[in-house]
Amino acid sequence: MSKNIEPRHYDVILSPVVTEKATIASEHNKVLFKVAAKATKPQIKEAIEKLFDVKVKSVNTLVRKGKTKVFRGNLGSQSNSKRAIVTLEEGHRIDVTTGL
Repeated sequence: MSKNIEPRHYDVILSPVVTEKATIASEHNKVLFKVAAKATKPQIKEAIEKLFDVKVKSVNTLVRKGKTKVFRGNLGSQSNSKRAIVTLEEGHRIDVTTGL
């Protein structure tokens, strides 16, 4: 069985998000990923299906605004990050703790 994994799929999906909220969402067949800022929902869906060999039901995205902080009198800000909440079809699972 040969997968059609292209290098661009690795550019779309940056990393899984492992937080308390993500762990609770995983009980409802949802997985959170940090994705590229210009990634679209169809691109995210295709990349997840090819990389993890699962069937995606839906993709919701959000842009998390970077925080502004003062450090030693200098004003700085963290960069914005885009996240995707991927809902999987029944019977499909992704265990983000094991990696690819």
